[in-house]
Amino acid sequence: MAKAIFEIDSDNFLLKAINWSKEIGTVCLFQSNGFHNKYSKLGSLLAIGAQEEFSATVGSVFPELQKFKSRYPNQLVPGFLSYDLKNEIEELKTEHPNPLKFPDAYFFVPKILLDISKNSVEISAENPKEVYEAINQCEPLDIRYKFKGNISPRMDRELYFEAFSHIQDHIRQGDIYEANLCQEFYDDDAELSNPEGLYLALNKISPTPFSSFIKIKDKYIISASPERFLAKRGNTLISQPIKGTAPRGKNEIEDNALRDNLANNPKEIAENVMIVDLVRNDLTRSAVPGSVEVTEKLGIYSFEHVHQMISTVSCQVDPSLTSTEVIRNTFPAGSMTGAPKISAMKLCDQYENSRRGVYSGAIGYFADDNDFDFNVVIRTILFNKNQKYLSFHTGSAITIDANAENEFAECYTKASAILKALEQKI
Repeated sequence: MAKAIFEIDSDNFLLKAINWSKEIGTVCLFQSNGFHNKYSKLGSLLAIGAQEEFSATVGSVFPELQKFKSRYPNQLVPGFLSYDLKNEIEELKTEHPNPLKFPDAYFFVPKILLDISKNSVEISAENPKEVYEAINQCEPLDIRYKFKGNISPRMDRELYFEAFSHIQDHIRQGDIYEANLCQEFYDDDAELSNPEGLYLALNKISPTPFSSFIKIKDKYIISASPERFLAKRGNTLISQPIKGTAPRGKNEIEDNALRDNLANNPKEIAENVMIVDLVRNDLTRSAVPGSVEVTEKLGIYSFEHVHQMISTVSCQVDPSLTSTEVIRNTFPAGSMTGAPKISAMKLCDQYENSRRGVYSGAIGYFADDNDFDFNVVIRTILFNKNQKYLSFHTGSAITIDANAENEFAECYTKASAILKALEQKI
């Protein structure tokens, strides 16, 4: 692939590029929305068209993915891993149906890559100038979209409270000490025109550091994730689990009070500390001995609709391990399971009434320099156009001190941006 840099108007060019890509079967867009720290690499990255594809179901995904990735060592390879890959890693199974019919893992080698910054774009393609001129001749995307349908919770209040009670019973019995109970919101007769427009609307309503859009023919992932699952930067691994959520206030005084309450809430702090310990344990499987450390503890970060408590755990990576082995050793994200991890996943499967699928998995990329970066799939709409099935999940952590009413409300707080984008009230 050749590379060339061109001057652009970034917002207008991105809309033209998205519109130009609409007729192409495979598209992936990552946006960081101006959230940058020392681990950040990407601003806006648009991958268009598949030179080669890797699509797989639970079995031997991680070794096969490593073989696929290894054939393209100098190219960026984006894609996703489904939560259900836990069934490959551990002796687990999922009985819930799969109405979305997404694969358990999908990655591709892009034909065209657009790395978009404020005033320029770097295009990687067979003929970068030809791509640049074709995009410039295209009209900007019409961002209007229409969702026709009715979103319903698969787990109503009564069912949620019943599942909550059972999980707290398991905590009292010593089976676990935390579980992340999730529930699905869905429409099995959904019509959505212009999913790209819905993505841009959600990204405007809820801009986050790990925003992403993936199209694989008739299947769409529209994500506003704020959470990093795992990144590799040189010889360093970084995980940034989120545990602890509070809504934004109606004014500055109320907002600051909610933020302070989150920072000092014993229950939220306990949740975060439990998951940090779990992540530390997961990272030891891939770390140079003695290198695992908590580099930020209980940080409070504010997003459009919520405040979040985020910690950062890092280590030096064992050089004998492949990238997919490192990811397998920590997958799925501990913030989406509970602790102990395997017992919590078993109980979540038992008391949830829907398959998580891509939700709770990871979306990201393997870079051309052997680094990688993956988010946790939360705040995410999944849509199968042919099946007319649209779905998203939310969840919250249950501990011995948790209150069912508060956790149920937290699920709806986390759903608020998506419901607003779909213009739904439930």
